[in-house]
Parts: sequence; structure tokens; C-alpha cells
Amino acid sequence: MSSTTEIVEGKLAEGDDVKEIMASGKDVGLRMWKDEEPTSDKESHSSPYETVGYVLKGKAELHVQDEVMELEEGDSYLVPKDAEHHYNIIETFSAVEATSPPAHLID
Repeated sequence: MSSTTEIVEGKLAEGDDVKEIMASGKDVGLRMWKDEEPTSDKESHSSPYETVGYVLKGKAELHVQDEVMELEEGDSYLVPKDAEHHYNIIETFSAVEATSPPAHLID
């Protein structure tokens, strides 16, 4: 488990330059996706945590199960725990996400 200092400083595993941990507790984590470049080759996957997010800038398509949501600045979204999903980044994308339990303690 990361120390409080590591969480406050937003430290992650080496090589992760898009995600930043903003805060974390025992039951919820807050992270930011910063300036993720356009791509459509992300693989579909499921995660053992629930995610709620808020788009700061850019555009993306979020595919959750059989539903497609167009996301842009000011939109919020939900990815249920264990739901098959993937993102297609259309314009350079930044978002804040809360995960429960904290994703960085599981991934």
C-alpha cells in the first residue's frame, strides 16, 4: 500500500504518465487522466471496482456493455463494477474519476 506522502504527491508505478492519483482512502480513490491522446485501439475489459467520472476537456466515446456514450467537457459518467467497457479517445482527453474501492490498490 502507498504511503500518505506518495498519495498526496500523486505517485504511480514508473511509466504511467497519463494517470495521477489525487487522493485515496480505504473505500474510495480519486484519480485524474491527463491529456490522453486520441486512440481507438483500447481493448475492452472489466474492472473489479465502480467508476464515476467527470470530463474536464476533450471528447471520447465510452462503450459500456452494449451502450455507447459520447463524452465531452462537463459530462459525467458511470462504469459499473465488473462491466465490460472501453474508451475511444476522439480529442485529447482529461477527466477526474472516483473509484470504489480505490483502483490503484487493485490494479
